[in-house]
Amino acid sequence: MKTAALGPVLETERLILRPPAREDLDAWADFMADGEHVRFIGGAQSRPIAWRGLMSVIGSWTAYGFGFFSVIEKSSGRWVGRLGPWQPEGWPGTEVGWGVAIDAGGKGYATEGAAAAMDWAFEHLGWDEIIHTIDFDNAPSRSVAAKLGSKKLRNGRLPEPYHEKELEVWGQTREEWARNRAQLRVSP
Repeated sequence: MKTAALGPVLETERLILRPPAREDLDAWADFMADGEHVRFIGGAQSRPIAWRGLMSVIGSWTAYGFGFFSVIEKSSGRWVGRLGPWQPEGWPGTEVGWGVAIDAGGKGYATEGAAAAMDWAFEHLGWDEIIHTIDFDNAPSRSVAAKLGSKKLRNGRLPEPYHEKELEVWGQTREEWARNRAQLRVSP
């Protein structure tokens, strides 16, 4: 039995972005189990904890009308990550974040998908600013943020249970995105 979509389906040249569904659990849990790969987004999670994370995102779509999208590779139909708008209670701003499976890394999927999610967040959610919270040691995410035209705005902290670690807050305004989007070389 397939679950119903809770929001829009966005397409880029190589990706389909859609709200997560329970059918994503195996891929989501595998992604979150790789401690080294997910060290900057909360660390390794057991399958039951990954289930809670997936259900939290599905719940965000239900309650708020937005959340991470599941990223589906068009050429294979395979789940390759999650990205998009995110703003849990106490978050330091309206974020578009990303996480791509290790075997899908280096293909530009995070930049391509985040650009589409930023377009959607500015247009449909009416956000005036988008941030990206990035660990100091996460050079690949800083690179994605820079490709999107974001700049480091300040240092900050996330709410509990991640409140003890300082991180970088990158971002840009709606007006900056309009200028930066025109120069970005990924599909709309």
